[in-house]
Amino acid sequence: MCGIAGVMSADGAPPAAETLGKLAQALSHRGPDGDGRYVSDGVGMTQTRLAIIDLETGDQPLYAPVKGGDGKVALIANAEIYNYIELRLDMGRVEFKTRSDCEPPLHLYLRHGLDFARHLRGMYAIAIHDPVENCLVLARDPFGIKPLYYAETAKGFAFASEPQALFKAGVATPALDAEVRDELLQLQFTTGRRTPFRGVERLLPGETAVVRRGRVVDRLRRQALPTGGPIETSRAAALKRLDELLNDTIGIHQRSDVPYGMFLSGGIDSSVLLAMMARLNPHPVQAFTAGFDGADVTDERAHARAVATVARAEHREVSFGEGDFWALLPEIAAVMDDPAADYATLPTYKLAAEAKKAGLKVVLTGEGGDELFGGYGRYRRARRARFLGGRPMRAKGVFDGLDVLRRIPAGWRDGFAEHEREAAAGGRTRLQAAQATDCADWLPNDLLTKLDRCLMAHGVEGRVPFLDVRVAEFALTLPDRLKVRRGFGKWLLRRWLETGMPAAKPFSAKRGFTVPVGEWIGGRGGELGPLVASQPAIDEICTPAAVEALFRAAGPGRGRRAGQAAWVLLFYALWHRRHVQGLKPEGDVFDALAA
Repeated sequence: MCGIAGVMSADGAPPAAETLGKLAQALSHRGPDGDGRYVSDGVGMTQTRLAIIDLETGDQPLYAPVKGGDGKVALIANAEIYNYIELRLDMGRVEFKTRSDCEPPLHLYLRHGLDFARHLRGMYAIAIHDPVENCLVLARDPFGIKPLYYAETAKGFAFASEPQALFKAGVATPALDAEVRDELLQLQFTTGRRTPFRGVERLLPGETAVVRRGRVVDRLRRQALPTGGPIETSRAAALKRLDELLNDTIGIHQRSDVPYGMFLSGGIDSSVLLAMMARLNPHPVQAFTAGFDGADVTDERAHARAVATVARAEHREVSFGEGDFWALLPEIAAVMDDPAADYATLPTYKLAAEAKKAGLKVVLTGEGGDELFGGYGRYRRARRARFLGGRPMRAKGVFDGLDVLRRIPAGWRDGFAEHEREAAAGGRTRLQAAQATDCADWLPNDLLTKLDRCLMAHGVEGRVPFLDVRVAEFALTLPDRLKVRRGFGKWLLRRWLETGMPAAKPFSAKRGFTVPVGEWIGGRGGELGPLVASQPAIDEICTPAAVEALFRAAGPGRGRRAGQAAWVLLFYALWHRRHVQGLKPEGDVFDALAA
């Protein structure tokens, strides 16, 4: 896995070497194993490499001669193409120059043009310069596992794996978009193409864009999810097919020339991963579990330990305590340049650091299991009629009714509502529509952004076997009764796990994953509230007295909603200081806010 960036000038002038150098330097944490450069016809590209597959000959850019012409097409990628072995066999007489998984996409482009990405299974953000067609082609995987951002300016077009690289290279400026900020505050993540920075946009999941003379001139989209309603199948047939798919997707997600492990939460998704990895691997799987000391939340370490013992895994337990919260939060806000106020960033960041210390470059995680197999309680509520207690997802914003903001944000739910309408089309059930809505924004712009930034900050690659197009085609079209049954979500996964690893106790009652941020904030709310209220970014949107009262009201047994809102404001204040004001974090939360 890597970092990629590049520029295309509007007038065809060659890009400055200094600009490419700054882009590469800003992305060096994503690729500590080397970097490559490319300059031709007003286009410059750079890649920083984290070597995972083909350690010896896989350096980028990769090149292929244009058929019938004198030029060469060049590719850089932040990618793992899991079906690269099968693609090489299918391409017959193609003379490959490397053993890299990223070389087949280059030849697929020469063979299929803009449809090349439809043949790929994997996670990817790819940039191709075609000097014959005089264009730059960008492509992103259907689920948005790997990020890609771009800016169109008067001077031309620039792209990068992270927005902060565009700012450090001087090809874009970190000016805040107030509408997107309001969406972030109310949802804890943002939707669609726009980022919180004016003029910096996301390439959408599954999108391929064509750029000429510094402007996007064409787009096409590869959808991650199938259309239409459920497809009838029996429980026995569904379980058989699920076993085949898990064997396939987890098998190809283990293709690596470096050591790998997995994150084990003790929940259904990660237990399924471990059960199949244990089946496929001749050696013990390295598994990492986070737990919270001295806090009033469920600690899954004991359950994860029991599951790991049965699977004969090499299990490491990682403690995340209140001291970690105060010490690490400024660092975490600094790496989340595309912000998601998700407290799961906290243990994820520390788990990544521990995986790195253990010598791992790759970890498998369970993101996507809830979205594809119907795990969240909000799905069960969304599928009921209103008179039976049903309600739409995210109908209320974080700050609704708290009297903290100077004004109630207008339109903060518009982007989410648009995707709700799109998800409900084509004969989908209410459950399917809820799943598809989450896959449109919550998954790429919260969960996967969290995973990407927290792991890549430590030079570790995160792989998500559930987010495979073949798994999605199967899972989304399952009958609702095989997803939600007898009050349990992810029913089919639980049934598979009941046989595959009974020790996981998949039908036992479990509390949802949470991090005790409200408890920690509330314990020092009197001290922390005035510091947060004094930040220019907070004063702009909130009344200081209300902020201080909010922080005093946070904590266990008091205000869960107050704790959640206080967490969002704290995260936003630290994020704004780093990514809008340009202030580097020093010290813990209190030092950073007082500086």
